[in-house]
Amino acid sequence: MSAAARILLSVAAIVAVALVAAVWIIRGPGPLDFSDGPKVALADYHGASPTGVPASLTQASLVERGAYLVKAADCEACHTSQGGKEYAGGLAIRLPFGTLYSTNITPDKETGIGNYSDQDFLNAVHRGIRRDGARLYPAMPYTSYTYISDADALAIKAYLFSLPPVRAGAPANTLGFPFNQRWGMMFWSALFNPDTRFAPDTSKSPEWNRGAYLSEALAHCGECHTPRNLAFAANNRQKFAGAVTAGWRAFNITSDKTTGVGGWRDDDLTAYLSIGHAPGHGTASGPMGEAVDHGLSQLAPEDIRAIVAYLRSVPPVTSTDLPATPAPPAPPSHKDGGTADARGKMVFEGACVSCHGWTGESAVSPTATLTGAWAVNDPAATNVAQIVISGTKRNTPDGALSMPAFGNAYSDDEIAAVANYVTARFGAKGSKLTAQDVAELRKQTSQ
Repeated sequence: MSAAARILLSVAAIVAVALVAAVWIIRGPGPLDFSDGPKVALADYHGASPTGVPASLTQASLVERGAYLVKAADCEACHTSQGGKEYAGGLAIRLPFGTLYSTNITPDKETGIGNYSDQDFLNAVHRGIRRDGARLYPAMPYTSYTYISDADALAIKAYLFSLPPVRAGAPANTLGFPFNQRWGMMFWSALFNPDTRFAPDTSKSPEWNRGAYLSEALAHCGECHTPRNLAFAANNRQKFAGAVTAGWRAFNITSDKTTGVGGWRDDDLTAYLSIGHAPGHGTASGPMGEAVDHGLSQLAPEDIRAIVAYLRSVPPVTSTDLPATPAPPAPPSHKDGGTADARGKMVFEGACVSCHGWTGESAVSPTATLTGAWAVNDPAATNVAQIVISGTKRNTPDGALSMPAFGNAYSDDEIAAVANYVTARFGAKGSKLTAQDVAELRKQTSQ
């Protein structure tokens, strides 16, 4: 071999190694790689199957089982627009490079999925490929749904096909170039979609495996709670460490004892997942509130316990921007504590204090208590501002929880001021939101 050929071969080898290393660095570990026990195909697992429905529904019809799995997968939250028909799509999903609109998944043959065969449906759920061969964007969480078993996916299809068909075409997406080129998702999927079904870990308990299946495949927790890498795929090196998604902060749900859920009692974590409220930790709002109301609150108690068991095992990651200890109740007098932000105090006094109180411990409803809540202890005040903008509409054990939306009543400057006042008075560290920050948050909120 000539010297030139040897040099060329060496360069090619170096480039190949560099490409492999780059792919490994960018792609990172899978969502379940932190658990290094032996994993087997579902058919080879000898314990109780972690897939499917809870024991109370094993004898139910295919459609009834599908109805439960649809709730667990939280399909309604993305495929129902505000004021629209259930599962008829049209929800705007705002991204930095444009807006996507969710699709109609009712069995309408022209605008929905009524012509999908079983294989068509599996291709969409597991691989992100539509019936016409076009690639789906990962706003459809197929990188998580790929772990759903074929049987469960087809049960979901059976339920969706049992619904009344709704004729409703989605508005055209407004993605800019090159993001409007769907064919490019072929390469993204090759890197970031494993296209594999859930494999139980034989070193773990049946409850852990059930929790892993629910959390990773159906409930797709990582889609919101795991930060994204440069290619907008989940960065599982910081699994469940929290992220800002659709203009809302999804908090750290690792086992970290200070800024995650490692210090929560099982009962508190169970309550938060089941009803969207845990005393001393706050009330779920925004996308998490929807996830609870449409999905998690519909799950059997044993499935919630399984999710809790799984979350306990996720390696701790500390959120360095969050306080280790939430702030205690504020002073009972409005003259004490807080900040000198007179404008924020004026807005709070006029619109907020009647429900939340000057101490932050509500006399109206436990769900309106601010003391200890993650949102008010976040120095970025992302969710505080969003709750003021959008309000909350929740169904809780003590009745319907409804906070009015003040987005149209107050200017961006006023919302920034009241958010800064709330975090300073009731949180560990005051925020410094500006009117421009609030304007950006408004743009990111899905409608």
